[in-house]
Amino acid sequence: MKFKAFLCICMGIFSVLAVQAQDMSEDDIKARIQPVGKVHVAGAKAATASSGPRSGADVYAKACVACHSVGVLNAPKLQDSADWSPRLEKGFDTVWQNAINGIGGMPPMGTCGDCSDDEIKAAIEHMIEGI
Repeated sequence: MKFKAFLCICMGIFSVLAVQAQDMSEDDIKARIQPVGKVHVAGAKAATASSGPRSGADVYAKACVACHSVGVLNAPKLQDSADWSPRLEKGFDTVWQNAINGIGGMPPMGTCGDCSDDEIKAAIEHMIEGI
């Protein structure tokens, strides 16, 4: 008798859940199964048009802040003259080329794979502003 009651309760719960699952519209289902990311083939034209070059502050906020705000792997901190002065003694162009090509623990272009060389330059200028 207890088994039949348990079985009835389970069937009731299953029926309620099945009805709720059918309440989803086709648009809801399509939204739920969208891929997480998209693939971009090198050399292919981007699907979205760029709104122009990003400012140094925008690039810093998007791609540089994670390391350069706290000095991860000896990264020079934002507007910290003690960190930047030894690097800038070699010249701005050297610092810029190191950022483009990567140096130490920093990969080429940092973490901004879609930045142009000029955007990297603007980000460096933002980080050394006021020094």
